[in-house]
Amino acid sequence: MTLRLHDTATRAVRDFAPLEPGRASLYLCGATVQAAPHVGHIRSGVNFDVLSRWLRARGYEVTFCRNVTDIDDKIIAKGEAEGRAWWAVAAEFEREFAWAYDVLGCTRPTVEPRATGHVTEMIELMHTLIDSGHAYAVDGDVYFDVRSFGEYGALSGQRPDDMQAAGDSAGDQRKRDARDFALWKSAKEGEPSWPTPWGLGRPGWHLECSAMAAKYLGPAFDIHGGGLDLIFPHHENEIAQSKAAGQPFANYWLHNAWVTTSGEKMSKSLGNSLLVREVVRRVRPIELRYYLVSAHYRSMIEFSFDALEENAVAFRRVEGFLARACTELGVASGTVDPAARPAEFDAAMDDDLGVPQALAVLHDTVRDGNSAISGGDVEALRRSFEAVVAMLDVLGVNPYAAPWIASQGDDEKLRDAIDHLVDGLLTARTDARAAKDWATADRIRDQLANAGIVVDDTAGGARWSLATGKDL
Repeated sequence: MTLRLHDTATRAVRDFAPLEPGRASLYLCGATVQAAPHVGHIRSGVNFDVLSRWLRARGYEVTFCRNVTDIDDKIIAKGEAEGRAWWAVAAEFEREFAWAYDVLGCTRPTVEPRATGHVTEMIELMHTLIDSGHAYAVDGDVYFDVRSFGEYGALSGQRPDDMQAAGDSAGDQRKRDARDFALWKSAKEGEPSWPTPWGLGRPGWHLECSAMAAKYLGPAFDIHGGGLDLIFPHHENEIAQSKAAGQPFANYWLHNAWVTTSGEKMSKSLGNSLLVREVVRRVRPIELRYYLVSAHYRSMIEFSFDALEENAVAFRRVEGFLARACTELGVASGTVDPAARPAEFDAAMDDDLGVPQALAVLHDTVRDGNSAISGGDVEALRRSFEAVVAMLDVLGVNPYAAPWIASQGDDEKLRDAIDHLVDGLLTARTDARAAKDWATADRIRDQLANAGIVVDDTAGGARWSLATGKDL
């Protein structure tokens, strides 16, 4: 089956046909680093990490560019409000986003450029637009002439006559049209600035992404991604300035839906943000990632801790199967064999990254594996085990792969100590049962249960595991 993706521009699911056979180029609008990331911010990074992983699983060589917007009105305002330099604000929260991406298992992009490192490319793009009549300079500001680009509004499905004034320069009477948006903003006292032929100033938000995408992926590339809220004006403006400069730009546009709380988009302005650092204190990072990928990327997620815990429990069942399978098969971990993935899983992922359907295949395979354990069918168990590991790897929640295996290693000494203590109690319980001292045997079992340890009596002897929801 051919990979098919929903293209926002055509409002249809299209076969993915890369510009260069065997290679896929992907640009993702990354963070504007003016605050610590909440769950809503990080969903985009996780969803497009799944896309990147699936493209690689399908044999493509992927060039993935995810930018950092490190100069912006909000960053400057935050620095002024806190009495510190704008670049200090940007540096602090760039590190916070990098930590959040890493802790949730997102593979590093091929390149992660900062806007402030690409002013030269922005100036060159503005020269091209001014020379071709698509932009104009006024007293050090540079604006894009919306009326000069006939396709403006096509991505978002709007007519220019129905649009409001551009928010980045509303009320500026010097513009030819109220809808014209800023490519460059002239310097204001105390604000950062760079020299240009039109005077000192700083870039507009939209210009940054067009310049960086062209720098690293070329004038034409395969996929441009971002959150649903970026369709207008950001992505609409990217298309306008890039195509007006003669660049074909992105061939496919993919947008992930929001994480909402109480039906509203999660944001700091609503006062309902849930910082990633806080959430991973309540569930493990791998469980938060599983929660974020479990819904289709184009579906809204109504965040609640109850829903998060429900998904975490489902993932722990998968982990429980893997642990039992390792014991039965006499292995310490699973290795990834792409050939082990069920065809139904691949078909679901090829259908516009149908993760919910792919997870249904995963859980069916876990059930088959558990049945194989009960029936003593070692070969069927091995097939299920290898298939589950391969599927988890595509979704970035394979507990035997980085970064999760590293975090497990941090607990190895503690796990060994618990092994010895529990084994000692189980031996005492076995002795009590042999002596028909049922009271002592039950007391030991209750003691372990109170500590969050479940004991299963099997034909091969007593085995223990952590109760659902317990961590070392």
